[in-house]
Amino acid sequence: MDALENILNRVSARALSDPHPSKEEMDIVYKAALRAPDHAWLRTSSFIEVKNKGLDKLSKVFEDFAKEDKNVSADIIEKYKNAPYRAPMIVILVNSYKEHPKVPAIEQKLSTATAAQNIMLALNAMKYSCIWRTGKLAFNKSVQANLNLEDHQEILGYLYIGTESGEKKKIPNLDIDDFVSYL
Repeated sequence: MDALENILNRVSARALSDPHPSKEEMDIVYKAALRAPDHAWLRTSSFIEVKNKGLDKLSKVFEDFAKEDKNVSADIIEKYKNAPYRAPMIVILVNSYKEHPKVPAIEQKLSTATAAQNIMLALNAMKYSCIWRTGKLAFNKSVQANLNLEDHQEILGYLYIGTESGEKKKIPNLDIDDFVSYL
């Protein structure tokens, strides 16, 4: 697939199903992720791949988080419990902050965010689709602890991965002048 065509036509799927990428395909995807800008080569980005029985483990982590709030409804607990099953594979985006005099924490997070975009573009080029989700389950110390992450590590989101199913989203026609100014 042409690189510009890939970028201009990538859109998050409405729904995802099997198949998901193979181990060999994901190795290429992770190589693409690690080509993201990384000031001082700190290598702050890492990924937790979740599929098969791992989805059950993640479901339990999400359910336990929901139950921490004694005022939460049974419907919300069920929603969190079922969240991992929206796709056959999830990649959890983890940023591991490293103290550096020239690279602030925000720049390290942006590096992980660009790694996520590279993952999404690589998957799109391979004819897979992806949805980036955040919300209460990201940036969350409780979930991070239940996934055995350390204090300097933070979840920046979840990439739900699979084959697009259902109707494809329309790519919006945006007026560049609404977004670009010139000095």
